[in-house]
Amino acid sequence: MPLNPSGAISLAGPVAGESIAVELGVSATATISLNDTNVRTLAQKPTGVIVMPTDFYGKSNITGTQKAIFGYGTVSTATSGFRSITNLVSSTGVVASDTPGVGTVRANLAAAGYGTDKAIFGYGRTSTTPAPIVRTNITNLVSNTGVVASDTPGVGTVRESLAAAGYGTDKAIFGYGMADSPILRTNITNLVSNTGVVASNTPGVGTARQFIAAAGYGGDKAIFGYGATPANVSITNLVSNTGVVASDTPGVGTARQNLAAAGYGGGRAIFGYGFISSAVSMTNLVSNTGVVASDTPGVGTARNSLAAAGYGGDKAIFGYGLVSPVFVSMTNLVSNTGVVASDTPGVGTARRSLAAAGYSTSP
Repeated sequence: MPLNPSGAISLAGPVAGESIAVELGVSATATISLNDTNVRTLAQKPTGVIVMPTDFYGKSNITGTQKAIFGYGTVSTATSGFRSITNLVSSTGVVASDTPGVGTVRANLAAAGYGTDKAIFGYGRTSTTPAPIVRTNITNLVSNTGVVASDTPGVGTVRESLAAAGYGTDKAIFGYGMADSPILRTNITNLVSNTGVVASNTPGVGTARQFIAAAGYGGDKAIFGYGATPANVSITNLVSNTGVVASDTPGVGTARQNLAAAGYGGGRAIFGYGFISSAVSMTNLVSNTGVVASDTPGVGTARNSLAAAGYGGDKAIFGYGLVSPVFVSMTNLVSNTGVVASDTPGVGTARRSLAAAGYSTSP
């Protein structure tokens, strides 16, 4: 847990939130000094004078992605319901109220972290009934302070109902989805560089499908899983640390679509919720070697068309979605051991078919 934001801070001792030794994971009685490298790293003072206790207020020894962002989605089945609003998530899993939208309103898009501390939203549907369905390939970059940039012209096949995840420690991949002209499910992927540049199509590997989910795992790899062909499936496809997608792995767990996934626990991942013939709340944990576990009984309200992201260095959050016929904004936190918590009352506009990603390495 982070050190206290105010009050007492000590070098040693057993009190979590107060003891620098406890935060660093060393013995409460170990010899420790302000000039130790790990203490300076925690204080973010590699050189110079360290001021006690203020340089340690709120500091955390947990590394990795600290904050998350939910974005875009729809509040109805009509084009007029599409949104570009976002909701930031703090390093402690607190969801903020709506931030006014930037970029083209859309739904059924995907998002992932890249560049170690930034994120990208991409693709999706920009209109639907009663107007003709229009799909896009535009992207919007997110800074390490959670600011969403205006539209970047699209690269690759326009499509919706795809998924995205980080890989290779600082890159990302978009994959699968429902394409346009002609309308078909696809398995193509698009790699994203560590500067947020989207590459042209990579020929598809694995079963073409939509309403799929993806997450990072193992520190530098990714996994795509589940979806509709149109039949619900539970197959997965692993992504190497160089962005190479593997062929299908036979499915584990209940086949479903419109679920979400995120990394947690320093190298593991979790698939959760979704739709079979109705909404469900079950989850499937993924080991740090990409092995998917059998179903874990659901916690929280069953729903589909939600989003998920990592936060706090080693935790995850599921949020928003559809509890037919009601759109919701509730969230469920996931501990660093993969335990899903009960519902947290929703913050922000209730909506479905949105996307989420982690960003920022600063608590």
